[in-house]
Amino acid sequence: MALPPQVLNEQPTSGPLVDRFARAHTYVRVSVTDRCNYRCVYCLPATGVEWMARANLLTFEEIVRVVRCLASMGVTGVRLTGGEPTVRRGLPDLVRELAAIPGILDIAMTTNAHHLAKHAEALASAGLNRINVSLDTLDAERFVSLTRGGNVERVLAGIQAALEQGLTPVKINCVVVKGENEQDVLPLIEYFSQWPDAVQVRFIEKMPFGEDTYTTVPSATLRQRVQQTLQLERVSRIAGRGPSVNWRVASTGQTIGFISPMTEHFCEQCNRLRLQADGNLRTCLSRDDSPNLRDVLRAGMTDDALAALLREMVWGKVAGHEAHTGKQNFEGVMTQIGG
Repeated sequence: MALPPQVLNEQPTSGPLVDRFARAHTYVRVSVTDRCNYRCVYCLPATGVEWMARANLLTFEEIVRVVRCLASMGVTGVRLTGGEPTVRRGLPDLVRELAAIPGILDIAMTTNAHHLAKHAEALASAGLNRINVSLDTLDAERFVSLTRGGNVERVLAGIQAALEQGLTPVKINCVVVKGENEQDVLPLIEYFSQWPDAVQVRFIEKMPFGEDTYTTVPSATLRQRVQQTLQLERVSRIAGRGPSVNWRVASTGQTIGFISPMTEHFCEQCNRLRLQADGNLRTCLSRDDSPNLRDVLRAGMTDDALAALLREMVWGKVAGHEAHTGKQNFEGVMTQIGG
């Protein structure tokens, strides 16, 4: 897929939140913390990182203010991420406040599900609509190795709790790493086939961050392997519904997806923003834009000035990331960027 051409020459001062490539932004990922109780091998270095000071994190009030401003310009969807969002105290309170913002129609969360069994009911009652769960294998020993200490049974219990609370569709995000969990693709599809209407399994190409040496497996390669065992039928793609290219398993009716930021990048249709836990706004995953929103909010910026700043930052968004060309690794680690 080619990168989009510039089609607009003058920044709008009202209406949808668009960049110079005419991409309207309707979705924001909000990292509520950089902390995580897992240390997945492709996400965090073995020695760990220095966590952000609590005073440097956006408060819930500040998050709500930014999202309310974005909603006034056409953002309708919010995804809570981390780190691991469930380790931040009071998360249902934030969900409740976000759900009350006019224009916000969908609130989702990406989680490792380790704590989800005890939080699912409160989150659903507060207004959370659905979840994505990071799960790279069902093999208990391999799960411990990949997460550096995780418990797959707790994750599965969390998924069951989400299903019982109606947090659906539950989307299982499996990052496939060469030589680590390639053998787990078919078992994941088979296990979640028992909930064909409520669970979708998606396989994600690993992106290059920092100095990691783990290698991605192209989506096309994975599809070919799956098709040796299962008959897949292509599902029509709906614009604005995310980057996953979906297929239906003929024998079970379940949907599986492939997310291909490296080999089949989706920058042309990108409609997302990333608000980091410390207030940095990334208009592109590969770039850390300035100024820091936490700092300008705490300096007394008005809502009108904040809206103008957000428009300016989105207007400056690049056509697409460069990692798919092999020219660069992204700086930072995913827990700090916002998963």
